[in-house]
Formats: sequence, structure tokens, C-alpha cells
Amino acid sequence: MKVLIIEDEPYAQKELTRLLEQTGRQLEVMACTDSVEEAVEWFQLNPMPDLIFMDIQLADGLSFEIFRKVKVTAPVIFTTAFDQYAIQAFKVNSIDYLLKPVRLNELNNAMQKLEEIRNQFSGRRTFLESGDIDRLVKSIRPEYKSRFMVRLGDQFKTVSTMEIAYFRAEDNEVILVTQNGRNYIVDHSLDELGQLLDPRVFFRISRSYLVGIHSVMKVSKYFNSRLILELQPEAGEKVLISRVKVQEFLKWMDK
Repeated sequence: MKVLIIEDEPYAQKELTRLLEQTGRQLEVMACTDSVEEAVEWFQLNPMPDLIFMDIQLADGLSFEIFRKVKVTAPVIFTTAFDQYAIQAFKVNSIDYLLKPVRLNELNNAMQKLEEIRNQFSGRRTFLESGDIDRLVKSIRPEYKSRFMVRLGDQFKTVSTMEIAYFRAEDNEVILVTQNGRNYIVDHSLDELGQLLDPRVFFRISRSYLVGIHSVMKVSKYFNSRLILELQPEAGEKVLISRVKVQEFLKWMDK
């Protein structure tokens, strides 16, 4: 049986290959691809494998994008860090799923399941269509907070996350700063906000700041391998990124 592994973590690629060897089955790993782009190119240049192991989150996006670009007719076993409740939606379109870290007994069970239904597989729809992909993406993409209720004197108003420049922790309070410079106290810690907000838009740069990407006007080198940010509106103090967060921050800015 010829197998394709689509996985962006080198260690996970090697570990899955090792586990496949331990199943005792005659399996040949044809290739390991680590991105949507590389997988699509591989499918365009090679015959369809007998089985695909596919991670959900790849280096350049969700693996469901592969199905938008090429027709994949081989059975798929998803390998993912998402729990079973998030991935029930696509079980009908795949042979099985394996939660990371993959365990040998679970891999054997998935392979046995494939063998049991292989005779009927030709009559089953094994590829995802556009509507399937949209539902899958929606099922695993968390709902992030889109607005905050803040107090304004004796009244309350809502502030859209699109209006927020950054959050600042100050004197045991967390202050929401809007793009037009208005300040509001919110009833969340920065740790809680990090879970509530879209990580593509907001980044925790330090113990005191959680910044929106559109508020970062300038990034400069600072001593001791740190970075200093110029925010809009101005923070009124030096806003620094520690050395340990520099690479993660630059990667976030470059997405």
C-alpha cells in the first residue's frame, strides 16, 4: 500500500513513518509534504496514493485548501491536535482521525478499519467538495470575540475589536485603547484576552501589552537583542519585546 503523509512537523513525519513500520503491514511512504502548496504540486505530478495521512493545520494554512485545488480520491486519515468534538463533522468523509500524539494501537485500529471497508470504498464518496470544506473550516475555527461592552460614565457602549489598537495592563487594571485614543477599563486579564481574541490580529508582546497588528507603526532593534515598538496611538512609554518573543513576534507580523 502506497502512503502519502501531509504533515508540517518533521518530528511528526518521522514518528508516523516509524509507527507505520511497526504495524507489520506492507506500506510504502511515497513522500512527506509539509504545506498546502507542496501537497497540491505533489498531487499534480504523481499518481494518487492508496492512503493519505493528513494533518489539519499546515505551514501555509488549513489542509482543507488542498481539496479546493485538486480532486483527492484516496481515503484520508486525519492526524490532528483537535479533540473529537471539533472533528466529528468530517468523519463521514474520512476513514478515521488520530489525535496527536499518535499511538500505535490507535494507528492499528485505523488501518484495520480501512481494510474492513476497502471492498466497499469504490462506491463511497471519498473526496471533499466546496460545501464540505466550508463546513469543516467553520467547525474547527473558533469563534473569537468581536466586540466588548465597556462602561462610559453611567452608560454602556460596545467597542468593536476592529476599533481596538491595543490593551495595556496598569495598576491591576486592563485598559482597552482604541485607534482614536479612547481608553476603557475591561473586566478581563491579558491572559483571558489572549484566549478571546483572534491570534492573527492580536499578539501578547509582554506582561503589560497585547497589541493589535494595525497599531504597530514601527519596529526597531533595541539593546540586548530586544525590539522596541512605536504604536499608534502612542503609549507614552517604551514598549519593548523581550528577546524570547522576538522571533515569534516577527513571524506574526509577517503572516
